[in-house]
Amino acid sequence: MSDQLERFIFSQHDIRGQMVTLTESYRAVLENNQLPPPVAQLLGEFLAAACLLSTTLKFEGLLVLQARGEGDVPLILAECTHHSDLRGIARVADGAQIDDAATLQQLIGNRGALAITIEPRDGERYQGIVPLEKDTLAECLEDYFTQSEQLETRFWIESSPETVGGIMLQVLPGNNAASAEENRDAWETAQHLAATVTPQELHEVPHDQLLHRLFHQLKPAALGTANIRFKCSCSRERSARALISLGPEDVYQLLEQQGGEITADCQFCNAQYRFDRDQIENLFNAPPHTLH
Repeated sequence: MSDQLERFIFSQHDIRGQMVTLTESYRAVLENNQLPPPVAQLLGEFLAAACLLSTTLKFEGLLVLQARGEGDVPLILAECTHHSDLRGIARVADGAQIDDAATLQQLIGNRGALAITIEPRDGERYQGIVPLEKDTLAECLEDYFTQSEQLETRFWIESSPETVGGIMLQVLPGNNAASAEENRDAWETAQHLAATVTPQELHEVPHDQLLHRLFHQLKPAALGTANIRFKCSCSRERSARALISLGPEDVYQLLEQQGGEITADCQFCNAQYRFDRDQIENLFNAPPHTLH
């Protein structure tokens, strides 16, 4: 069950869902983020939510879930690919004193916004943004789907220092597996049943057992399992492309400022990519005096 996502559907009604549990991938992300415990657990919620949301991708690409603001935690970000590769970061402001009881809205601070970005490998990038107006990530995500997607969607996410688990339920538009009244009654029932789940169940009970325990009266049908893993998409080649995009003048100026070697650090996995003068010249295929 660890680091797995289970997709399911209520085949007699127009409702689908996902369950996710993260342990090793969550731990791997935290090893690269030295964070106060409340922020670490909040990052865990973002990781679980990104996994749940990524199941909506119907193409090769990346889903990015992030919250930005002006508070003690100005950025929390989680990414999940269609291959279920997961990574995430959180930034804590210098000198911040993190209250254990602080809510998401309080940590992100003024001008807080929640964004979901979908980046297809082929096709146009899409981003939806809503103000961060609720105390929990689950509530903010529900606001997002109400305002941006007009899809009734509910989340239950619980994070501990070691494990994070979550459930997402969503109404399927236009399937018509049942009458409108029957679908409405089933949706209300499904929400009520999901709300009975405990943190211990989300963290410890295998998905097939939990699916039966919570929803057996709605006859859920499992649709498949995905294995989640921490994997960073950084590489020396991507760092080189980033330098090239800056242009030769800025890069050679940076080279002088940093004593003849540029170091590119990955914020997600702490990998370092170093470029000396010869390597920089190879990037631009010319010595610096010919590039001005």
